[in-house]
Amino acid sequence: MASLMENLLEVLDRESAEYEGLLELSQRKTPLIVGGDLENLQKITDDEQNIVSRIHNLEKKRLEVTADIANVLNRDVETLKLSNMIEMMAGRHQEQARLAEAHDRLSSAVHALQKINEQNRELLTNALEMVEFEMNLMQSMRAAPETANYTKSAYSAGDIMGAESGRFDAKQ
Repeated sequence: MASLMENLLEVLDRESAEYEGLLELSQRKTPLIVGGDLENLQKITDDEQNIVSRIHNLEKKRLEVTADIANVLNRDVETLKLSNMIEMMAGRHQEQARLAEAHDRLSSAVHALQKINEQNRELLTNALEMVEFEMNLMQSMRAAPETANYTKSAYSAGDIMGAESGRFDAKQ
């Protein structure tokens, strides 16, 4: 049981470190989103994918170790959570403290990551709405009606309304 607990603590520590790395990347993403730096944003996204892959592998390992612990304790693996294991370690204060610390570290990293990801999601949504607005504005400019202006030779000048912005009319 002691070696299983050590394995679990090792996996939790590594998983926490990966989540903290992911959090750091997500925090670096925020100013890139605001600044529209797509090249560096893509690099960070690639780095995030690598970290997520490592987290996925660590999660599998954690589930395997948890299943082994559940077998030793004769408990259902579905109901055996870290908080339950912390309570069960009441007699082993040192292991209980290490497990509680690992749980808290992992939990705080995940919650911080959720907050920053929500913020980045809102920034991306706003940026997409702005792009959509600008595209609609450009399309409406192209679809603007022509004026009924004629040249001296009686040909239609066919100016598009609003297309001549920036000119000053001195006659008015």
